[in-house]
Amino acid sequence: MLKKLMLIPITLISISSGAADNNYAGFSYPNQAQNAISITFDDARHSQVDTGLAILNKHNVKATFYVSPFNVKERLPKWKQAVATGHEIANHTSSHVCTGNFEWLRQLDLSLEETTLQWLENDILSAQAYIKEQLGVTPRAFAYPCGNTFVGRGINTQSYVPLIAKHFDSGRTWLDETANNPNFTDFSQLTGLRIDGMSFGEIKTMLEQLRGNNSWLILAGHEIGKGAQYTTDAHILDQLLRYLNNDRNGYWLGTVSEVADYVEKHRDQITQ
Repeated sequence: MLKKLMLIPITLISISSGAADNNYAGFSYPNQAQNAISITFDDARHSQVDTGLAILNKHNVKATFYVSPFNVKERLPKWKQAVATGHEIANHTSSHVCTGNFEWLRQLDLSLEETTLQWLENDILSAQAYIKEQLGVTPRAFAYPCGNTFVGRGINTQSYVPLIAKHFDSGRTWLDETANNPNFTDFSQLTGLRIDGMSFGEIKTMLEQLRGNNSWLILAGHEIGKGAQYTTDAHILDQLLRYLNNDRNGYWLGTVSEVADYVEKHRDQITQ
């Protein structure tokens, strides 16, 4: 029995490696870069414009900010500055509704388990209208709050990925374990990789591990300040941007919509 258990992973690795070798088509990015990188932040946390904007602008890196109106309202002039300096503003719903396993959401009488696609669509379009009216841009990208992509329970569960595909050019998830293969990824379910609470060494190791197949890595954070569970350390962000901007390291940086447009134009013609 022990021998059989030990052989299974080896067999799977062999099959997986062979498939990758036989099917990999290759992908080319601008400036002969090996990989694309998008820097993203969720929720319109105040620290993103209070602290993060200066760091991003210092390195001339344009981020994608997935925002909810209730936070934008409290820093509206600074969010207008973010738009003016070329950052992408994207949609993150009006109510930031996630699974009711988050106790704080249930206390607000909000949960994906207890809502409908129609309610959620109205909530998303409300955020869209606010962003267009107050910031003068129409978001093309969306991020699923908490990475959850469903409404309902049990046999009545429904995906809201098709809803996002209807209204946006892309949708990004959260806490994923892999990057986006440019010749395969579903634009409505782009993977997102956490950088909150990580050291520069940990982030660099993750990037190196996920560089295969000319992947597009979408890095995702929340607060910007002193590193914590939902905070990207400001000094580490500065160090990371310096590293990514060095052409010798082989990365092309762009907003989510900028990279998505490039990938869609240059990817293999596959059924989407």
